[in-house]
Amino acid sequence: MRYLGLDLGSRTLGVAKSDALGMIASSYTVIRHNEEYDRLLTEVVKLVEELGIDAIVLGYPKNMNNTVGPKGELSKEFKEKLEKMINIPVYLQDERLTTKSATDMLITGNVRRNDRKKVVDAVAATIILQSYLDRKGN
Repeated sequence: MRYLGLDLGSRTLGVAKSDALGMIASSYTVIRHNEEYDRLLTEVVKLVEELGIDAIVLGYPKNMNNTVGPKGELSKEFKEKLEKMINIPVYLQDERLTTKSATDMLITGNVRRNDRKKVVDAVAATIILQSYLDRKGN
């Protein structure tokens, strides 16, 4: 089963994909959208078709006290619209601190600041997807 992991931000969408067995996540790309969510939905549908995706894991930003704020509501709305456009499941995965973890990983790997900005969202999507795959596997 092949999965697509998504980290939805206000200007970018980080994308990760799994291997064919649905065990290992890897960074795929970053899509810039500047809040053009309808165009972004269309691009995700294209990726699903091109990559043969069976399910999507969308990051679900929650506050540290487990409440859902405006960004979490945006993710839920994006999920609902995406599910109407495709015939595969879309799962929400708690994404608290994933961007910080991704940034820390890139710093540890001595990635330059300008280069980090280009890939941090894809790395965050990879963390979101791998967290889901690990949880599903147990």
